[in-house]
Amino acid sequence: MDNEKLAHIATEVRRNIIKSVTAAKSGHPGGSLSATDILVTLYFEIMNIDPKNPKWEERDRFVLSKGHAAPALYAVLAERGYFPKEELMKLRQTGAMLQGHPDMKSTPGVDMTTGSLGQGLSAANGMALAAKLDKKSYRVYVMLGDGEIQEGMIWEAAMTSAHYKLDNLTAFLDYNKLQIDGTNDEVMTVEPVVDKWKAFGWNVLEIDGHNYDQIRDAVKKAKETKGKPTMIIAHTVKGKGVSFMENQVGWHGSAPNEEQMERALLELGDGNEQ
Repeated sequence: MDNEKLAHIATEVRRNIIKSVTAAKSGHPGGSLSATDILVTLYFEIMNIDPKNPKWEERDRFVLSKGHAAPALYAVLAERGYFPKEELMKLRQTGAMLQGHPDMKSTPGVDMTTGSLGQGLSAANGMALAAKLDKKSYRVYVMLGDGEIQEGMIWEAAMTSAHYKLDNLTAFLDYNKLQIDGTNDEVMTVEPVVDKWKAFGWNVLEIDGHNYDQIRDAVKKAKETKGKPTMIIAHTVKGKGVSFMENQVGWHGSAPNEEQMERALLELGDGNEQ
């Protein structure tokens, strides 16, 4: 798929993130918008999946460890055809399919229930190890938040990934450098992040997380790497695509009002007509 088409899809996904979070009057737009381009590239170009058969045993798996970015995952799954887009406007409603964090039991296309930070990499390890033991060819992708890697469980899981030589596991770090209470450096610095992952036995790549060529090239290099898992450190912009949200920590977990939504949608334009 060419970059222009991916960009059109990403615009539509970002529009639906804004609309769904506004309708819910709660949610996490900032980190959803920063993750969008990676998710779109994975689901529309890279991953071996079948929306008509979400539980297909040979499918590639994806774990959104930073589960609060569920609006991005939901918008991508809906765009890919896993469920009707109308469900997006019921985000966080009692009894609705799409809750505040992903639920594998209620949402087609969600491979792992997440939301309690720090646990997604361990789950992804289990999936990747199962593929090895069962001699399956599917790959496992996981997205971590940069604030999330302040959790100790992440580093236990990182050791495990390397110990079992899980070269069928690729992790993305959504490195937008902001978390709920401020910048990473203010709360708990994660630097030197490249050196840390290398020290834990990972193949480490750095990219612009909004550049489709760099995303696909990094995944290609990850597939070619044997004997160790790959961490793709993706430098991103929190709130990407909406000027008044970009790099603003206040939009980590705040929903736009109707006026702000209209401003955001006007800025984003129509992804189908660009």
